[in-house]
Amino acid sequence: TNPGSRPGPMMKVASGGELSRFMLALKVSLADRGSAPTLVFDEIDTGVGGAVADAIGQRLSRLAKKTQVLSVTHAPQVAARASTHLLIAKGESGKGKRIATRVVTIDDAHRREEIARMLSGAEITEEARAAAKKLIEAAK
Repeated sequence: TNPGSRPGPMMKVASGGELSRFMLALKVSLADRGSAPTLVFDEIDTGVGGAVADAIGQRLSRLAKKTQVLSVTHAPQVAARASTHLLIAKGESGKGKRIATRVVTIDDAHRREEIARMLSGAEITEEARAAAKKLIEAAK
């Protein structure tokens, strides 16, 4: 809670970023007890900025040394630390214009491009590619 505010239920007083960090801490505690062979984090970095996303990526990377970690993220700082990078994309499939989801493993050659896309959006710039390269190298 903020100074001067009354305590209340966590779901009402915590921000999205605070809830994300709480869930990360809770799951890390469970993993330290050996109770979870695989941990799944679905956008655990929601509502946080770049520095906090980087810290979350570092923690997930350390956690992955002890247990399998699957993380869905839109944060390039988290994605750059993955040992295996999967791209999940939705698009139209076939004549019926049905929406299909596809999952593709990204190799090292395409990884920098995907991280750059996460950084810059539709138009990937050389600056984004350089930043992506730096993120990936820093994660090693």
